[in-house]
Amino acid sequence: MADRKSPRFKRLKWVVAIFSGLLVITVLAYALLTRVSPPVAGNTAIFTVAVKSDASGLRSIGNNWLQRSSSGLWEMYLEGKPFERGVINGKLSANLIEKQEQAFIDRIREMIPSDFYLRFLKYFIYWFNRDIDKYIDREYQLEIFGISHSASARFNFIGSNYQRMLNYHSAHDIGHALQNIALVGCTSFAAWGKDTRDSSLIIGRNFDFYAGDEFAENKIICFEKPDSGIPFMMITWGGMIGTVSGMNEKGLTVTINAAKSDIPWSARTPISIVAREILQYAGNIDEAYAIAQRRETFVSESILIGSAADNKAAIIEKSPFHIALVLPAASHITCTNHFQSPAFVNDPMNISNKNENASVYRQKRLIQDIMKAVPLDVPAFAGILRDRKGLNDNEIGMGNEKAINQLIAHHSVIFKPAERLVWISTDPWQIGPYVCYDLSKIFHNFAPLKQQTEISVPEKSIPADPFLNSAEYKKFARFREMRNILSLSLKQNGTGALPNSFLDEFKASNPDYFEVWALTGDYYLRKKQWAKAAGNYRNALQKVVPRWSEKKAIIRKLAICNCELQTKEQ
Repeated sequence: MADRKSPRFKRLKWVVAIFSGLLVITVLAYALLTRVSPPVAGNTAIFTVAVKSDASGLRSIGNNWLQRSSSGLWEMYLEGKPFERGVINGKLSANLIEKQEQAFIDRIREMIPSDFYLRFLKYFIYWFNRDIDKYIDREYQLEIFGISHSASARFNFIGSNYQRMLNYHSAHDIGHALQNIALVGCTSFAAWGKDTRDSSLIIGRNFDFYAGDEFAENKIICFEKPDSGIPFMMITWGGMIGTVSGMNEKGLTVTINAAKSDIPWSARTPISIVAREILQYAGNIDEAYAIAQRRETFVSESILIGSAADNKAAIIEKSPFHIALVLPAASHITCTNHFQSPAFVNDPMNISNKNENASVYRQKRLIQDIMKAVPLDVPAFAGILRDRKGLNDNEIGMGNEKAINQLIAHHSVIFKPAERLVWISTDPWQIGPYVCYDLSKIFHNFAPLKQQTEISVPEKSIPADPFLNSAEYKKFARFREMRNILSLSLKQNGTGALPNSFLDEFKASNPDYFEVWALTGDYYLRKKQWAKAAGNYRNALQKVVPRWSEKKAIIRKLAICNCELQTKEQ
């Protein structure tokens, strides 16, 4: 046993004491540096206001209300000052906020099953977002703070209600920056003048942000009349005040498409908050561009702006360091997931994105569809947004990222700004009927709503895609089920054999899709059945593979199989 009076033992005590002190200081410094203080609220009396519910399911507080329509969409109307709107929003939709947060966390756990990496991700995001409140206007801080009072305490292990709600607004940005290999693959386009049947502007978009089926179950169509700015509608979900798709009462529309980004190292304004500000305060393309110029963002994004005042659309291309306005060269404009302006023509990130990902291919298919269907009307837009095929009508497999319709959309939407009309898809994806809303009627006839009422315009709805009732759709549903089973087997290192009949049915469920063959190859690779694995990898490479990174992975695994087979022959 060491002599406690010896110089060596004393030095050891000092080292331990200094190390412990530094550790405590580091932990305290981290806690102080990453703590985001909520804004000072105004009317706290709003906390005492109770939600009124009737037998029909309508929930209301004063003129504000939430109901679920027969289409399955949640519909919400909000008005007033920022903090009050937020508190009321939270009170009306508390159960939806909790479900959304649970769905989001479940998806993160599915992607990152390790508790160690989850904790690391949590601390990284807190450090990354330590200054996020400096880049979000007080109005939006107050609205988020108001909502946060209704967030569930079940998730306090992640952080305080306010800090969680604030951080979720940058999830889209952080997610697509850290996962460029799984970039969000949205598609949007607009047409007007000679390219539409009545010459008026029409905009369509698929929001292909996939965070699991449960995440998309409770979409909210929010109609908001703030105390400043322009009344607007947006498609959102519980706890979210940012905008990904929306139109205001002046007929200005906003949709966002992710572009490839460098990994950011510090927070700026989340792109959904920039889009929300444009929606609330811009009446034309110039005003929208001026707002985007003022805001610093930490990822690259294309913002498609449609404007009734200009009767055309334009794209704002915004990276952390540059901004450009893409004006139309014809009577239509298309937007996928790469930049198109001269400002980014030599940008290395944009060049690699165009060469290695699905964006350019999907844009070419979009242009083909537009040219075949002009002059366009609203049903024609729905047809294009539902297109599952590849270039020249080739079969590329259901769910392929190179298709306009990837069968993963959180929502699909069509705007007709001059008439203040919006059509929103219903489940599944953009395959169900599109429900029509008239913004003029919403803000003037249905605010306030005293009893549950159908606020959409049924006679203007777009019927479901016939694909929904086809044998092909049933095969796709079966493909998704079987893919989950096979993916689980692979996660378990292939333990337990799957019958040949299962694998044969799996390949027949979606035979034109590369992933069917690649996953089957992975299964045989785990079983060290090199010849069978190699055969499936070769079949995968004969299909349309959307990303170069995916193709390289298949080529690498095929090389492993070939090497093993050559070794056996020797």
